[in-house]
Amino acid sequence: MKLLLIFNPNAANGRAKKMLPKLLKRFEEREIEIETQETEAQGHGRTLTAQADFNQFDGVIAAGGDGTLFEVINGYYANPSEKRIPVGVLPTGTGNAFSRDLDLKSSDWEKAIDIIKANNIKKIDVGRFKSVGETYYFLNILGLGFVSDVSDTAKGLKIFGNTAYTLGVLYHIMFLHSHQLTIEIDGEKFERENIFVEISNSRYTGTSFLMAPEAKMDDGLLDITLLNKINRRGLLKIFPTIFDGSHVHQEHVEVFKAKEIKIETDIPKVLTPDGEVLGSTPIEVECLKQDVPFFWL
Repeated sequence: MKLLLIFNPNAANGRAKKMLPKLLKRFEEREIEIETQETEAQGHGRTLTAQADFNQFDGVIAAGGDGTLFEVINGYYANPSEKRIPVGVLPTGTGNAFSRDLDLKSSDWEKAIDIIKANNIKKIDVGRFKSVGETYYFLNILGLGFVSDVSDTAKGLKIFGNTAYTLGVLYHIMFLHSHQLTIEIDGEKFERENIFVEISNSRYTGTSFLMAPEAKMDDGLLDITLLNKINRRGLLKIFPTIFDGSHVHQEHVEVFKAKEIKIETDIPKVLTPDGEVLGSTPIEVECLKQDVPFFWL
């Protein structure tokens, strides 16, 4: 087995770089040949993946956080190779929400390598969205509103590790405001005074928040969570329930499943696909059913 490793040395606030020798040693012990490409700047992972010759590899692995995986999956779709190789993940970043669906935490890189070695391939869904004339892909989540503001703030608090997202939530509760939302879900239109929209392909966001407890990675549907107008006290009451997924039963929360989604807002709202700050409303989103082979349990 020969793999292309797209490695982000700056993941986990730079701590990932020290892990590389251990990772490579573990791959060698498992008799896996590795070609390592280190990212040098934001977006470089996409370029490296897009330019790779997939015919030379049996898989491409994203080593970093959710942002690294986002770059790799977008580079994957931009790659012209006819051969479509499996994608895998090594959780070595601060935010590894997608990896939770593989029962992996940030410290579970050895287990992740064992999953890759087992070579069990599962075809999983991919989210595709169009914003400001560009097309992007995501594996984890696409958010807007309060959740996007939180993600943006959390990126500057990565020194606090997995608590960065929670700190971001508490900060933005102080400046809570709603916006006018028009959302079309598989052809049915809804008008809401909204706090946030989270479109989930996998179950977790922010590493620890069980945003979409019913999400499945291969059902051809995206899970939509709406939090509609609520005051600060109400949001503080709901906030702890996101850790166990029981927020979906709260009064101000609505959940849907859909293949195609269109969203407009009264003012442009920034987007956070897989934790990255990229694009803005209006957007069109669709689920590509079982579109990418992935190293799975």
